[in-house]
Amino acid sequence: MVAYIAPMDEVFKALADPTRRRILDELMAHPASTLKAICQLTEMTRQGVSKHLGILEAAGLVVSQRRGREKLHYLNPVPVQQIAERWIDKYAHSNLAALTALKAAVEGQPGGLQGE
Repeated sequence: MVAYIAPMDEVFKALADPTRRRILDELMAHPASTLKAICQLTEMTRQGVSKHLGILEAAGLVVSQRRGREKLHYLNPVPVQQIAERWIDKYAHSNLAALTALKAAVEGQPGGLQGE
């Protein structure tokens, strides 16, 4: 049986909301954004963005750094990479092998599909 890690659950919950995904997209395009800048980019209220940033920070998808009176927000891609490694990469490998074999079979190369 597979053990599920609570932090990964938080990442999935955070990514489930389209508003939070939009904030992550904006942080990818504009790293080191302040709360005010994110509000302008997303056309959301300060309170709304703060709430979503809190959830994203708790999930580890956003990291913040204080610079004087400003708080800069950055996208942290590590949790998304962990999801890709855990849920996508291991399935993609078998698909790529099948596509390679299909390509070889169509082109009449050795190593194509079995049973021809």
